[in-house]
Amino acid sequence: MSTDRNLTNRDESSPEKIQQRPAVPPAVDIYENAEELLVVADLPGVTQDHLAIRLEKGELTFEGRRAEAAEREKGAESLPDYRRSFVVPQGIDAEKISAELQAGVLRIHLPKSASLKPRQIPISAG
Repeated sequence: MSTDRNLTNRDESSPEKIQQRPAVPPAVDIYENAEELLVVADLPGVTQDHLAIRLEKGELTFEGRRAEAAEREKGAESLPDYRRSFVVPQGIDAEKISAELQAGVLRIHLPKSASLKPRQIPISAG
């Protein structure tokens, strides 16, 4: 189940910085379970060396350059970079955010803090 209700896409609502290279927003799915939000983005042609992920002032931004684009810059028409930003909801444990890139698919794990996770309430006899 994909949901965008917890993360707000910032691409349409905030001004972009002036960029030297064109960029396109990649396809993204956002999943939620009791433990985390999971952002899954398709970044074909991007390698770990050409990927940057930042969390600044509650905004998660990732940017990727296709490996072939970096090599084609000398003359041929280059492919656009990927860039996407989201507002991270309150209750995410920023210190435990992790990411992995495999076969052009980026997965960013945004773990929920303990206060947001469901818990069982003990019942005492009284």
